[in-house]
Amino acid sequence: MRPIDFLRIDLPLTLLRVLPWRAPTGLVRIGAPGPASPVLLTGNFRLTVERVRRALQGLDVWLLVANSRGVNVWCAATGGLLTDHDVISVLKTSGIETRVNHRRVILPQLAATGIVGPNVRARTGWTVVWGPVDAASIPAYVTGVSDGRDAGRTVSFRWPQRLEMAVAWAFPISLLALLAWPFWPAGVLPLAGLVWGFALALFLAFPLYRPWLRTTRRHRGFVFFDWGERGLPLLLWLLFVAGLSAGAAVTGTFTWTLVLRWGFASIVVLLLLGLDLAGSTPVFKSGLHADRLLRIVLDEQRCKGAGFCEQVCPTGVFTVDHQRHLAMLPHAERCVQCGACIVQCPFDALYFQAPGGDIVAPATVRRFKLNLLGQRVVPRGPDRAAP
Repeated sequence: MRPIDFLRIDLPLTLLRVLPWRAPTGLVRIGAPGPASPVLLTGNFRLTVERVRRALQGLDVWLLVANSRGVNVWCAATGGLLTDHDVISVLKTSGIETRVNHRRVILPQLAATGIVGPNVRARTGWTVVWGPVDAASIPAYVTGVSDGRDAGRTVSFRWPQRLEMAVAWAFPISLLALLAWPFWPAGVLPLAGLVWGFALALFLAFPLYRPWLRTTRRHRGFVFFDWGERGLPLLLWLLFVAGLSAGAAVTGTFTWTLVLRWGFASIVVLLLLGLDLAGSTPVFKSGLHADRLLRIVLDEQRCKGAGFCEQVCPTGVFTVDHQRHLAMLPHAERCVQCGACIVQCPFDALYFQAPGGDIVAPATVRRFKLNLLGQRVVPRGPDRAAP
């Protein structure tokens, strides 16, 4: 990546990642594609579009940009902002049908939570194929070097991604520190530094405390004294206050005003950063969503071993016994309740079950999508109420 691209595109889009940044929808020509060239599709979150374009440099492909309302593919598909209708719309209106001699479109695997391939085929004649999770894995998949069954099928949270999330959280919260200017002008810059320090510490140290994160506890809402997801910011706050007090005592600057002021400021910052720590990662369900309590269940009588679940699961929950034609869940504890396997199973062999035994049927998962509050709602737009 050229430094100018980083400063012009990646940096501002990362600093304000919490906002929807829309790229133009439609057809993008990459290289010199012809009638037989691959057709790929992504959402119109601008940062994603730019990264996909970079990853495809040197290849001859057609890229369709569907309307995901400026939201990244996984969140948009899960939340009903990227649906069958949006894929069908861009296939029909972009002119791609007159440019290629095939009807095969490669979608991001993470869109499988909201796109039903057979619905797209029935309306357009196009076959949906699920590509890899990361843009960096697309060239190997398109050129046949990889079939997508390797690590390109599972999400990860490597240090560059953790650093990006730290920046995405720290920047808007540090802007809020400016509100303290009329009351505490000397503390604004140190407070912003505190925000960045805590954000970097929380996300870069993720592998160290990952075993403590438990989003399947049966409590609901905010539980402050929970030594899991909510307790980690509290622990960091206690360490900070203890260190601040010790340092001030050693330097002879200790006052209760100092400790109370910075203790209050730091706990507010950490509560904001830790509000949904698990939900800021791709490997845990949001701790604020009741869906975190659900477990995935396989109906062996219905299962035919087609393997769609294994293909679209972003955390590697499934394997398929092709001799017995049966899916298995050797890593059920990895499930993030995204519902992709349920949406894509043509036999309705998978469903969610709540702790009390209630069933969330496949038709419900396909029809109702999760909003930011974790509530299942019907997506807006044409044909979006169809099961």
